[in-house]
Amino acid sequence: MKALTLIAPSTFEFGEAPAPAPNRGEVLVDVKACGICGSDLHGMDGRSGRRIPPLIMGHEAAGEIVSLGEGVTDYKIGDRVTFDSTEFCGECPDCKAGFINLCVNRKVLGVSCADFRRNGCFAEQVVLPQHILHRLPDGLDYVKAAFAEPVSIALHSVNLAPKPNEDAAAPANRQEIAVVVGAGLIGLLVLQALKARGWKRVFAVDLDDSRLALAKTLGAEDAFNAKEEGLAMKLRALGGGDGVDASFEVVGAAAPIDLAIMSVRKGGTVVLVGNLQPSVPFPLQQVVTRQITLRGSCACAGEYPEAIARIQDGTIKVEPLLSVVAPLSEGADWFHKATQPGNGLLKVVLKP
Repeated sequence: MKALTLIAPSTFEFGEAPAPAPNRGEVLVDVKACGICGSDLHGMDGRSGRRIPPLIMGHEAAGEIVSLGEGVTDYKIGDRVTFDSTEFCGECPDCKAGFINLCVNRKVLGVSCADFRRNGCFAEQVVLPQHILHRLPDGLDYVKAAFAEPVSIALHSVNLAPKPNEDAAAPANRQEIAVVVGAGLIGLLVLQALKARGWKRVFAVDLDDSRLALAKTLGAEDAFNAKEEGLAMKLRALGGGDGVDASFEVVGAAAPIDLAIMSVRKGGTVVLVGNLQPSVPFPLQQVVTRQITLRGSCACAGEYPEAIARIQDGTIKVEPLLSVVAPLSEGADWFHKATQPGNGLLKVVLKP
């Protein structure tokens, strides 16, 4: 089969790769579309330690089942599917408790690190365990379906922040106000997920004015450049004086984390989604003296069906986030374009 293989840091080769075959409980899928994830861009040069070559990356994908391994009964050849990016065991205590994203035996498609190696979907075919598959509704094309993984990540992060009317510690008569710090792809999906879940007022923050404009078309009440003087206090005022109910940091760097913490009210929640940097300083006294809850958001845990449904019904719009659809053979060029400053790209989807 043809595949785009990372053969050395930031170096790709498009060509022949061994064709996979399904084992018991697995299916073989013809990949129809696969998106380039930010984690692929950050990992391809070796910085993250989770993309050790040689490796076929790619985990935001959809396709058609073409072969069944022994014991597969839930799916048939010809089924159109997308799939969780995490291969979980289903048997460990975390899996049994519903935290499949924290599975002790988890493997992530298209990731190679010290603990495991799992080829992904920048290839004509991929083998997958049947328990991570999700059927696609009629009429949902494969390119849109490839957004199910990032949409599920956004929904999962929103699940971690209680709405004020569901939080006994929240002040009375709150308006359900949130701020999203970082208006990249995931940030724009978090914004839409908040609105879809009924948050009344959502604000967006970024350094890119074009992304702030897009945020407003996707439901942000207002959007602010992160360089604006006194922005944290402005967001607090917009939240009713003491701050917003929840903030979502979708960058993973010191300054946006500081802003996310400084903008929430006493007793508010900060959900940390971005992980660009492995460690950052943060305002400890603000967190302690204002009793702020910090929650890390890792992958997703059961949000795929909702993600697929919201893409299908348009309550989360993915078309405005789609920058390019290109053949897999051009993948190396698009990977390098996507790492250039000011490239203007949100999501590049590759088609084998």
